Amino acid sequence: MSASNAWSTIESDPGVFTELIEKFGVKGLQVEELWSLDSETLSELKPIYGLIFLFKWVGEKDERPALEQTPENMFYAQQIVTNACATQAILSILMNIDTTTEKVELGEELTQFKSFSLGLPPDVIGETIGASEMIKEAHNSFARPEPFIIEESKKPKKDEDVFHFIAYLPFKGHLYELDGLKGGPILLGECTQDNWLEKVVPEIQNRINKYAQTEIKFNLMAVVRNRKDALLEELNSLPQTPENMDKISILQEKIQMEEEKRANWKQENARRRHNYVPFLVNLLKVLAEEKELLPLIERAKEQSAAKK
Repeated sequence: MSASNAWSTIESDPGVFTELIEKFGVKGLQVEELWSLDSETLSELKPIYGLIFLFKWVGEKDERPALEQTPENMFYAQQIVTNACATQAILSILMNIDTTTEKVELGEELTQFKSFSLGLPPDVIGETIGASEMIKEAHNSFARPEPFIIEESKKPKKDEDVFHFIAYLPFKGHLYELDGLKGGPILLGECTQDNWLEKVVPEIQNRINKYAQTEIKFNLMAVVRNRKDALLEELNSLPQTPENMDKISILQEKIQMEEEKRANWKQENARRRHNYVPFLVNLLKVLAEEKELLPLIERAKEQSAAKK
């Protein structure tokens, strides 16, 4: 795959994933990182539409059977494009939200994409994702600037860790694991919209425990309703009465915290995209002109040798 057609790896970060969702044209959602799977933490974030789990891929055989036939009206895509697993995990959740009952808008392009792809084989849907300029452009907008252009896509070395994203979500009374590297969805059991989180926690915990002795690099994120929208809705529904003043004050504080968090996400994403290489090159030139570069190099060598 040429550099112009390659998909970059993107960072597993709620600010990155939230902006990516918005670049797709989706409204009413955001992504939150989960540090705990306890019921109190999960209840605070409800409604949760799906979970995205990042883990180190080891290529071992999975004995669990994948469904040969995708359930009717479910969006499931096999991963055909290298490095697309983060976006595919997000799409697996977005495309399976019931937008007729939830306060979520997919946007024109994803709505058309969903209508076109439903009923197609999973591998064809995967190819269609790879062919979507809108999806690829949004995905690659989070690529870290490279100082050199490489004509071929970067493949991981034998000793290099490879990480993979999968999604967990409820769909029509059942709990599923959607992994683009499988032949189909994996049915985990029956559930309801109210208890699916209780059902999925043991599945995730078992996966973590399986690798706990050799691996600590896991990341879990939840696709939830836009927190500020939900808080504003709750605030506007409260009568301005003396007995509600404390609750109103708490909600206003939470809204301010969400605004600050969004501002931080925006700043961090701008830093991720910024190319610092020209600045560093010019800095080295100035240091060399001032005859300060070689002394700094020698000092660094001495400090490195002293640590050995």
